[in-house]
Amino acid sequence: MNNPQDTPVVIPIRPLERQARGAARRTPKGRQVQVAARERVAGLCGGLEPRADLLIEHLHRLNDAEGALRRSHLAALAERLRLSQVEVFEVASFYHHFNVVDDDESVAATRVRVCTSLACSMAGADTLLQGSRDALQGRDGVVVEEAPCIGLCHHAPAACVGQHQLPDATPEAVTRLVDQGATQARPLLAPAPSDLAQLQRLLSGECTPEQVIAELKAADLRGLGGAGFPAWRKWETVRAQPGPRHGVVNIDEGEVGTFKDWQVLVSGAPQVLEGVLIAAEVVGLSHVWLYLRDEYHDARALLQRELDALAGQVQALRERFPGYTPPVLELRRGAGAYICGEESALIESIEGRRGLPRLKPPIVALNGVFGRPTLAHNLETLWWVSALLAHGGAGWAAQGRRGRHGLRRFSVSGRVRQPGVHLAPAGITLRELIDEHCGGMADGHTLYAFLPGGASGGILPASLADVPLDFDTLAEHGAFVGSMAVVVMGEQDRARDAALNLMRFFEHESCGQCTPCRAGTGQLVRLMQAPTWDVHRMDELSTVMRDASICGLGQAAPNPVDSVRRFFPQEVGL
Repeated sequence: MNNPQDTPVVIPIRPLERQARGAARRTPKGRQVQVAARERVAGLCGGLEPRADLLIEHLHRLNDAEGALRRSHLAALAERLRLSQVEVFEVASFYHHFNVVDDDESVAATRVRVCTSLACSMAGADTLLQGSRDALQGRDGVVVEEAPCIGLCHHAPAACVGQHQLPDATPEAVTRLVDQGATQARPLLAPAPSDLAQLQRLLSGECTPEQVIAELKAADLRGLGGAGFPAWRKWETVRAQPGPRHGVVNIDEGEVGTFKDWQVLVSGAPQVLEGVLIAAEVVGLSHVWLYLRDEYHDARALLQRELDALAGQVQALRERFPGYTPPVLELRRGAGAYICGEESALIESIEGRRGLPRLKPPIVALNGVFGRPTLAHNLETLWWVSALLAHGGAGWAAQGRRGRHGLRRFSVSGRVRQPGVHLAPAGITLRELIDEHCGGMADGHTLYAFLPGGASGGILPASLADVPLDFDTLAEHGAFVGSMAVVVMGEQDRARDAALNLMRFFEHESCGQCTPCRAGTGQLVRLMQAPTWDVHRMDELSTVMRDASICGLGQAAPNPVDSVRRFFPQEVGL
């Protein structure tokens, strides 16, 4: 007799099920593309090549026109770019400036984004946010929301009304712009054009590529986006790699307290572009992408005009120097992700994907855009190139103080009389910077603390105001100068409040790729709100985040916490 357990169980399949399993699908998987959506996407994206690496540019076209990204349009865009709908959706939902909605969902015609990062918080961002919400309450098509740093720290509090940046904002000014419909970027006057004199010296043979690199070395020019890596070493490394070689200009400054790159761009875009062309000629770059922060809508229009004007100058140079092959220059627009300031995340974004940092090695100098050797630079570094060739690197280096080399642009905000971008010698102290360039402390304020390098650079007490500000000078104090974003705090400010503000920023901006950063920033936010801090738990989190995070965001995020515990223990009950 058979064992009942060995008897197979047969489940009959009904005729319709059998037919469905055996027959081919009549339609592709996923959301079906509507004819109207296909036509709308084609109309809005006309002129853009249907390439996967241009996905974010396509999304901007749709988001600008519709105020959001409708799901039917995302499906049509996936079809247009020959991508899966999942690939399009994951990119669209990753970047803060894209708003994914259902097809029948209403969309605000005007978005007011009030900055609540540190400098603006110190200047009354909470009052501005609530006042703007009260003033615009009940307005159809208007939404007021918080936003991370928008690059107007020296004109705090600040807001964006649509694409119009509003410095020194008040609820009345916000309401006025909404009433006027003034939501487009402000037009900016073009800076004086460049004659490309140093590039012409290079093309004529008056100056050789080796001499250019020698001047960078004599100047000790370093990357001015935060890392401070020697520029000449980057050039030599990429130049030694097999072609084709690419270049990236990082203009995605999102560090809290940083706004110098906007000033460099709007006052000296031609000089930046000459530096790009010189670098391309020396290193042998065939394609250079300029990746610009999305908050800088006004600067984007200016930069595009400069690129259009440069095309005519380059054509003239090609006729004069028949062997000259200029690089392809391509302007790309960020989408509101601080993480894309990290060079490998930026490259992922250029390739049309989420801005997730890559594991290293390999470094981008060996394996960057589309797997090719890539020279990645902050635009201020490139701004200095033509000046160094014109006047000599050694003379520029000699302008530093206390053994430091060259000049630095400091973005100074907070409790000073004259916040703004100040060009000062490398190695200057905070006290000298405030007294010589910022007009002293603001009335009624006494120096209490300062951030030497933006959100991730730590918080230092007034007792360290005589330490030189430059790369490598602050390490023993658990801080670094980074992109020279200096936020000055007065006696009525509290370091623990500043640290909590910064940690909320890191929590919001974490890309989520690695658990130590994604979970650690959120846990630190919760722990920091306790009257007395749990030192043991914070030590554990800090160690794990520094040791195991993929990129500098998670590795440096504990710096504000550690600074408060070290220099301001009385504020947290220690």
